Parts: sequence; C-alpha cells; structure tokens
Amino acid sequence: MVGIFSLVTGMPGPSGFGSSSTAQQVTEGIDASNLTAIITGGASGIGLETARVLALRNAHVIIAVRNMESAKEAKQMILQENESARVDIMKLDLCSVTSVRSFADQFLALDLPLNILM
Repeated sequence: MVGIFSLVTGMPGPSGFGSSSTAQQVTEGIDASNLTAIITGGASGIGLETARVLALRNAHVIIAVRNMESAKEAKQMILQENESARVDIMKLDLCSVTSVRSFADQFLALDLPLNILM
C-alpha cells in the first residue's frame, strides 16, 4: 500500500527519485560521452525526451524513425537546446524486415558501438 501511495504522490523512494522525477533529474551528473544510443521513435513523446536528455548528457544519439521530417524537427529542437549535441537521424520502419536490415547495415557501416537501444 505504501508503494502505491508513493507512486501517486511522487514521493521519492530509496533511490531518492519518485514518479514525479524527470529524466533530466535522474541523469544529472552523468557523463555519457562515450556512449552511443539508438532511440526508436525518438521524434516525439517519450522517445524524444529520452533522445533530448541523452544528448544533454553527451551521448551520441541516433534517432531511428519512419518519418524523417519529424526526425529533422526533433534534431533541430535538440540542437537548439544543446548546440554541441551529437544527434543523427536514420530511417527505420520496424514493421518492415527490409527496413530493419537496411538500418542495421547502415549502422554497422558507421563503426560505432551500440551501448543503449531504446
């Protein structure tokens, strides 16, 4: 019962974070400059917020999306907040095996590590 109360009220748990904590708060002080992250659906919603915060923490972020126009807008928004952000966009339609294979081939050609996949 206490767990549900904490969840609803946003009260912090043992980690110091609660349901009202933001990604920016949780990642404060983290240097992700040696990490590469692929964020599927990173052009909007939770994916965009994840991409934004990881870029803020200096990760190399690859936004993988179907809609390249939305991805370009997301990239520009991230770069407006953080000019030194390393953000790339790549076409990926998870409903298409051909698209997934093409994405994988393009990513492998970049010769980057894959540390985070979201």
